[in-house]
Amino acid sequence: MEALDGPLTPVQQRVLGALAEKEATVPDTYPMTLRGLQTACNQRNSREPVTDYDERTVQATVDELKARNLVRFVYASHGARTTKYRHVLHERLRLEPPELALLTVLLLRGPQTVNELRTRTERAHAFADNDEVVATLEALAGRAEPLVVHLPRQSGQKETRWMHLLGGEVDVDALAAGSPAPPAAGLEARLAALEDRVAALEAILTEPTEPESEQPPP
Repeated sequence: MEALDGPLTPVQQRVLGALAEKEATVPDTYPMTLRGLQTACNQRNSREPVTDYDERTVQATVDELKARNLVRFVYASHGARTTKYRHVLHERLRLEPPELALLTVLLLRGPQTVNELRTRTERAHAFADNDEVVATLEALAGRAEPLVVHLPRQSGQKETRWMHLLGGEVDVDALAAGSPAPPAAGLEARLAALEDRVAALEAILTEPTEPESEQPPP
């Protein structure tokens, strides 16, 4: 993908998705520390697949994304020099908030139906209805460099699904088996909110409040 200078690896997709998600859902603890980002990547809820990345993997990935101008490092201006991280995916791809919300969920959970996408983006952007979701997806798919693709309905599926293209071309056959049935929408939303609250409390308890800068420390 020309806009990103090549496709993103699965780990890069997860890191960017986690950063974008937490920016929208727990802004008080964003930008994120490495520990917070590792926890966000490895959540057991709202992730497909569930991962177990260690700190070294996450650090190497944010270094890679910084080199690709997709992540910026934020440094404390004084005191304990804890480095934090924020994404700039929306800047690189010129994304509006509804577009970023959809891409974020697709990065974190893979192919999804329109109804799933509308439900799972509520905390980042409230779409008026499914038609607005479709219109936004079609705009992303209609770019000179498409960012999403509408997948054909697979055997055993009642609805078609959409998938992002930030990792390169999609192998439709590999997705034919589909994903496990998700939790009920209400339970899923409560679990996601609970995990965000826990992550926010951990960040508050473990990190001092300090002025920050995107410039490296002297």
